[in-house]
Amino acid sequence: MNIKITLPNGSVKEYHSGITPYEVAKDISEGLARNVISAKFNDKKVEINTPLTTDGNLVLLTWNDNEGKKTFWHSSAHLMAQAILKFYPDAKLTIGPAIDNGFYYDIDFGDRQFSEKDFEKIEKKMLEIAKGKHEFKLREVSKKDALELYRKENNPFKIELIENLNDGEITFCDHDDFTDLCRGGHIPHTGLIKAVKLLNVAGAYWRGDENKPQLTRVYGISFPKQKMLKEYLALLEEAKKRDHRKLGKELELFTFSNNVGQGLPLWLPKGAALRERLENFLKEAQKKAGYQQVVTPHIGHKNLYLTSGHYEKYGKDSFKPIKTPKEGEEFLLKPMNCPHHIEIFKTKPYSYKDLPVRFAEFGTVYRYEQSGELHGLTRVRGFTQDDAHIFCTPDQLLDEFKKVIDLVMYVFGSLGFEDFTAQISLRDKEDHSKYIGSDENWERAEQAIIQAAKDKNLNTVTEYGEAAFYGPKLDFMVKDALGRSWQLGTIQVDYNLPERFKLTYTGPDNKPHRPVMIHRAPFGSMERFIAILLEHTGGNLPLWLTPEQVKILPISEKYEKYAKNVLNLLDNSDIRATIDLRNEKVGRKIRDAEVMKVPYMIIIGEKEADKGTVSVRKHKEGDLGNFTVDKFVDLIRKESRKDLKKFEF
Repeated sequence: MNIKITLPNGSVKEYHSGITPYEVAKDISEGLARNVISAKFNDKKVEINTPLTTDGNLVLLTWNDNEGKKTFWHSSAHLMAQAILKFYPDAKLTIGPAIDNGFYYDIDFGDRQFSEKDFEKIEKKMLEIAKGKHEFKLREVSKKDALELYRKENNPFKIELIENLNDGEITFCDHDDFTDLCRGGHIPHTGLIKAVKLLNVAGAYWRGDENKPQLTRVYGISFPKQKMLKEYLALLEEAKKRDHRKLGKELELFTFSNNVGQGLPLWLPKGAALRERLENFLKEAQKKAGYQQVVTPHIGHKNLYLTSGHYEKYGKDSFKPIKTPKEGEEFLLKPMNCPHHIEIFKTKPYSYKDLPVRFAEFGTVYRYEQSGELHGLTRVRGFTQDDAHIFCTPDQLLDEFKKVIDLVMYVFGSLGFEDFTAQISLRDKEDHSKYIGSDENWERAEQAIIQAAKDKNLNTVTEYGEAAFYGPKLDFMVKDALGRSWQLGTIQVDYNLPERFKLTYTGPDNKPHRPVMIHRAPFGSMERFIAILLEHTGGNLPLWLTPEQVKILPISEKYEKYAKNVLNLLDNSDIRATIDLRNEKVGRKIRDAEVMKVPYMIIIGEKEADKGTVSVRKHKEGDLGNFTVDKFVDLIRKESRKDLKKFEF
């Protein structure tokens, strides 16, 4: 019997039933066969030696594919677990997934301690095992046999996982003398793993629940070539220099205090100025685009989030309800802004002629992230979204969505994010249980996003299962200066919340109709956006945005009066400048200004005071010569205009 295999380019090939992905790759080209490490068949990860017995879509994966890398790293997690058990035979394994850069394994070491001191011997053992070129073999196991194995090993974690599975859903992966519960998706053999590095060790609660046992999470990364590891480690060192937590401290932007609470950032004056400029930048563009600014409270009645569905979906990740003196009355710290904006929309009747209505707010929301998940500004418990909600007719949806794409492009262009992919995030094809709303509305919403992205010629990828619970999304995956990918900015189409809140407008037929909502946030969250911007620029922010554009450095107190006159002239020209009046040598003042990444320095001495000029230095470039103050102001203005794109709506 023959089967038909459809390849990503749309071509269809006919093969005998039982052919493997590797054999298909070999039929296409010997080079592909040498490089293929995994495959997807009908959107499910399979091994390259898995027999294919039905018609289907086949994607062959290499190291150059993100999913290929994840297969490589997941296989490496098995190898790391095997090596760890050689030294800690009583350790209890739990789960070991691939992540964006590498992999981790959560392990219960019991009474024994595992630390960075163990890294070298584990790495050595991993490479020793890898050289054996042991095949990864997946096999189906009955629930009874699987439970029996892990009961013998006294592993309650694996038992819990298996108890939530059914016969026919349980597979083990074997290589060498190691066996692990696993869904699949592995490289052909361990010999492909040529370089490994354990990166970090941290605490993690089983299944992210702080009421469950605490485990040890061991992070690692691996590569098919030693050269790749060296390049990655060099990148890691550069990333440490650019770490936004380090830069935030050095540039005096933000801090955290345990007295205030974990995950709740405190913005210092320079950081507050940075935030304000970002807000004003977007507010100006939004005003041109027809948005109306609104303000909503930090809390809302619990019933509001029960109606929206947020409590059902996010209740466990929210702060506990706030009980008032009134019997049975409960409020929540706001987890989302959208229900509040919906209530504003409901305050008056609208005709189709009034739509679209666009409400925008820099609204602070709160989520109770686990303490182990908190990370600087990128994962916090209180954050401000540059949120907006557009209420429009179904006929206006496509045009409005494309206008939001234009706004996102303006934000990215003005801030130097040029390398990005638009991810079309759709519902899970099979499991619709985690979503609200009708299939018809979902289909309409998904098609609108697909069409808008196509009309705007965006470079897109499609991910199933990544939609919000109320609607599909267009997520912007941006690469920073180090090539790391971040999710920045999102646009979502929502037919469902207007349904749940019974929103209406009067149509041309004089009858009530249901509007469509677009949720959008070009920054995403101010905190996370600023963190990524700092790491992308290494703290060297665009001139129009940086809190301090100029540092004035008089070489002695004799020239302070002239320095203050220059400061007044710059202030009058809306240039942000300060004077360093410390009793320090000018060389020290210059070094300190360089560390603070101030874009321009003005040196003022006798010559400058006599001639009414300023001596200008540029950060990282050095002396630019003497300027009149007017010419220096022109220089600053031209550079700011060059960086700041013009927004046209």
